[in-house]
Amino acid sequence: MHNLAERCARWSAAHWKTAVVGWLVLVVALFMAGNLVGGRDLADGEGGSGESGVAERILAKAGFDDKAGESVLVSAPGHQAGDPAFRAVLADVAATLSSTRGVEAVQSPLSPAGQGSEGPGGLVSADGKAALVRFELAGNPDDAADTVEPALAAVAALRAEHRGWSLDQFGSGSADREFSQTIDNDFERAERLSVPVSLAVLILAFGALVAAAVPVVLAVTAVVGTLGLSALVSHVFPTTDTTGSVVLLIGMAVGVDYSLFYLRREREEAAAGRDQRNALLRAAATSGQAVLVSGATVVIAMAGMLLAGNAVFTSIGVGTILVVVMAVAGSLTVLPALLAKLGHRVEWGRIPLLGRRRATGGNSRLWSAVLRPVLARPALAAVAAGLLLLVLAVPTLRMRTALPTLADLPKDLPVVRAYEKIQAAFPGSPEPAAVVIQADDVRDPAVTAAIQALGRQAVATGQMGAPLQVDVNPAATVAVVQVPLAGQGNDAAAKAALEQLREQVVPATVGRLPGTTVAVTGKTAGTVDFNDQLRTRVPIVFGFVLGLAFVLLLVTFRSLVVPLKAIVLNLLSVAASYGVLVAVFQWGWGASLVGAEPGVAIASWLPLFLFVVLFGLSMDYHVFILSRVRELVDAGRPTKEAVGTAIGATAGTVTSAAAVMVAVFAIFATLRIIDVKQLGVGLAVAILLDATIIRAILLPATMALLGEWNWYLPRWLGWLDRRGQAPGASTPARPEPAPELYGAPDLSRAPDLIGR
Repeated sequence: MHNLAERCARWSAAHWKTAVVGWLVLVVALFMAGNLVGGRDLADGEGGSGESGVAERILAKAGFDDKAGESVLVSAPGHQAGDPAFRAVLADVAATLSSTRGVEAVQSPLSPAGQGSEGPGGLVSADGKAALVRFELAGNPDDAADTVEPALAAVAALRAEHRGWSLDQFGSGSADREFSQTIDNDFERAERLSVPVSLAVLILAFGALVAAAVPVVLAVTAVVGTLGLSALVSHVFPTTDTTGSVVLLIGMAVGVDYSLFYLRREREEAAAGRDQRNALLRAAATSGQAVLVSGATVVIAMAGMLLAGNAVFTSIGVGTILVVVMAVAGSLTVLPALLAKLGHRVEWGRIPLLGRRRATGGNSRLWSAVLRPVLARPALAAVAAGLLLLVLAVPTLRMRTALPTLADLPKDLPVVRAYEKIQAAFPGSPEPAAVVIQADDVRDPAVTAAIQALGRQAVATGQMGAPLQVDVNPAATVAVVQVPLAGQGNDAAAKAALEQLREQVVPATVGRLPGTTVAVTGKTAGTVDFNDQLRTRVPIVFGFVLGLAFVLLLVTFRSLVVPLKAIVLNLLSVAASYGVLVAVFQWGWGASLVGAEPGVAIASWLPLFLFVVLFGLSMDYHVFILSRVRELVDAGRPTKEAVGTAIGATAGTVTSAAAVMVAVFAIFATLRIIDVKQLGVGLAVAILLDATIIRAILLPATMALLGEWNWYLPRWLGWLDRRGQAPGASTPARPEPAPELYGAPDLSRAPDLIGR
C-alpha cells in the first residue's frame, strides 16, 4: 500500500506532460482570472475592533461628504505670527493655495474664521511662533493621494520663494501618498531581490544551476497562482495591502523548502545506488509525505488567524493558507513530473568542485561534529540550549505593542518631519480622538448642549484640548467631535487621556442622552481596542493551533511524547524571537544595524501573526527530521542511533532550507516600514534559532534522553499504532510495471513511511 505522496509521484511521472502543462495552465488561468475580476479591499469600518470599530462602522454608513484635509505649518526663527513679515507669508500661502487646482476651503489665521484662534485646536500655536493654513482637497477622499499632487507642488514652489521660512505640509492625502510610495518602493525591492537571493543560496546547496532553479520556479509559480486566486477569494474575504506581501514572503519560503526537501532526498537515494525511478519513488514516499504533513501543519497554524476576530487577520490567514496549499500541490505533482522528465539532466550546470561535492549526498561533517558531543552528553546540551533560549525570551515580559503611526515611519520622509513639527506646535492635533454620536437628530438642542459640555469638560481635565471641530452628516443623524489628546498618540499620556475621555467625560455628557449611540475612535483608540481584542482572542488562537497540531502529529508519528515535545520546542523558538524583537526595537540593542530607531513599540498585530507563522514554518523542519527518525526506527534502529543518523543526513537540507528563509526574511528586515522591518527580523531570527539551537541541539538531546519513551503511546491510543507500521516492522512495497521512461522497477525496498 502506497501513501498519497507516492501515488501522486507515480501518476505525475507517468503523465509528466499533463502534470507540467496542467500546472502552468492552472497558474496562468488563476492569475488572469484574478486580474480580470479584480480584488475587493477591506472597506472603511471592516477592519476595526471594539468601540473604535463600532464608531468606524457608524461613520462608514453616515454618508458624510468627506474631504481630505491638509495643513501647511508656517514658521521662521525670530518671527511671531503677528509680525508683518509673518502675515505676508501667510497671505501668500493662502492666496496661492486658493488658486491651486483641486484645493478648496482654504483657512488661515488671517481669514475671518481663523482670526484670534490660538493654542491647541486653533491656527496659531500657543507661543505664537507657528501658524497653520488649512485646506481641503476636492473629490473623493479615497483618491487624496493622487489629487494632492498640485498642492504639494504649490507648497514646494512657495518654499523655494520664501527662503528662510519653513513650510511643511501634512494631511491625509500627503501622508497616504508618501506612505504608498515608500511601501511600493520597498516591496518592489523585496520582490526583485527575493528570487535571485533564493537562487544563489540553492546554487550553493545543490552545486548545479538546474537543480537550484527548479525549487525557485515552483515557488514563484505557486505565488503567482495564489495572487490570482486571492483576488477571486477576496470577494468573500476582503483583502488588505499587506496580504500580497505576506503571500510573497510565505510562498517563497515554503515553496522553496518543500521542493528542497523532495529534491535533496531524491539525489541522496540516487547517490546511494538506486536507479532513477526508485530514487524518485523513495523520495516521494518519505520526503514527499513529510511535505504533505508539514503543509497540513502550516495550514492549521495559519487557520488560527481566522479566529482572531479581525478582518485584517482573516485576509492574511486566507492568503497564506492558499499559498501553502498551492506550494504543496506543486511539490507533490509537478515536481516529480519535472524530475522524471529531467532525469540526470537535473545536474546540468554544475559548479566546479562544489557541484561534485553536493551531488554525492551523505552526512554533513559539520553537523555530525556538533551532534557527537550533544548525543554524548544530552542532559548538559539540553540544559545549556534551553537556558540560552529562555534568556533570549526574557525581554518578552516587557513587550509593548501599538498600531504603527506616521511617527514610526523613517524620519527622513518629508511628511514625517511635517507631522513631528505640527505635533510639537499643536500637541495632539495631528491624531485627535473622534467622538462619534449617533441620534435621531444631532441638531436637537439637547444634543448640541451635551456636545458643548463635552468640550468644556475635556479642556477642564487638562489632558485634552478644545474640540477642533464638530462635523454633522447630511441627514443630521451622526455628529463627530474631534478632541485633541495629550501625549504622542500611543504613549501612556495619550492612553490615559483616552481612558478619561471614555470613562468620565463622555458618560457625563453625550453618553447620558437617551436614544443615542456614542463611540470613540482615532489612532489611540484603535490601538487600545486592537490590543484589548487580541488579549481576549490569543488564548483561543493558541489553543486551536496547538490542539490541532498536537492531534496531527499524534496521528502521524503514533506517539504521545513527540507532539508534546514538538510544541514545547516551537514555543521556545517563538518566545526567543519575541525577546529579540523587544531587545532590538524597544531597547535599541543593535537597532542601528537594521536601520531602526530605538524605543519603538512592537506592532500590535505582529506577536499573534509571528506565532502562527513561526509555529507553522518551524514545524516543517520538525516533521522533516522526525519523519527520517521514525523511518529508521521502523526499520529496527535504536532511537539514539536513529536520531544521530537522521539528523546527520537531514542537516544539510535543513540548513539549506533555513538559509533560503533567513535570506528572504532578512530582505524584509531592510525595508523602511517599521512593522515590516519587525516582521523580517522576527522571522529571520526565529528560523535561524530553530534550524540551529532547536534542531541541532535541543531536539537530538531530548530525544536521546528519552530514548524509546519518545514513542510512548498509551493503551487507549493503541488503535493509532494499528493504523500504521509499528516501530521495528518493515513491509515491502508491491512491485508494479514501470513507465518506459524508467526501465525495469526495483521496489522491494520502497518505504511506506507515514500514514499508511
